[in-house]
Amino acid sequence: MVQPDNVTPATILLIDDHPLLRRGVSQLLELEDDLTLAGETGKPEEGLRLAAELDPDMILLDLNMPGLNGIETLKRLREQGFAGRVVMFTVSDHEEDVVAALQSGADGYLLKDMDPDEMVRQLRQVALGRMVISESLTALLAEALRSQRSRPVMPDIHSLTQREREILRELAGGLSNKLIARQLDITEGTVKVHVKHLLKKLNLRSRVEAAVWAVQEGIDRSSPTGS
Repeated sequence: MVQPDNVTPATILLIDDHPLLRRGVSQLLELEDDLTLAGETGKPEEGLRLAAELDPDMILLDLNMPGLNGIETLKRLREQGFAGRVVMFTVSDHEEDVVAALQSGADGYLLKDMDPDEMVRQLRQVALGRMVISESLTALLAEALRSQRSRPVMPDIHSLTQREREILRELAGGLSNKLIARQLDITEGTVKVHVKHLLKKLNLRSRVEAAVWAVQEGIDRSSPTGS
């Protein structure tokens, strides 16, 4: 990909305990001008240190590692103030792993068996502030939402205000709070408040759940904003 001279490449930290995979990802990113590997490690504890030291734009994080697993590492990253994007990069397509990662604050969930070109495409989406999920997992997530019988009420779009519906449609497009704020010409703090309120009204636990539900219900950025 040809990169304009004034564009800074998105920096990536890879935390994965498989040396061969780390080498493969490194070689893949060497071919791209707009993505660069800032650091890599096979030890989660060292990954936490590198995240604070390098402050990368995004972290590719393995789910199953000795010592701290991916979910625990993700929680530690957020606790220490890392504000960049964190994407789980794993072989696991188990429903409970996907749901746990996204509910813990992951910005995406990608499977390691994906085509290299598709991986690069998804990483570019992450760099733009979008959530990413391997296509094969979308139906699984939708089914996970439908099968949760603990909710006393099902999500109801009519309970939302006009602004909350607009934000939900942007969530369905995978946009981050910063990009939603820019799109709707409001502050990022206002977006956060609206997201919190719409999740409560819809009885959903995360923005990813809201995005998946909205897509399944046909509530997307091309749909009308009225009732």
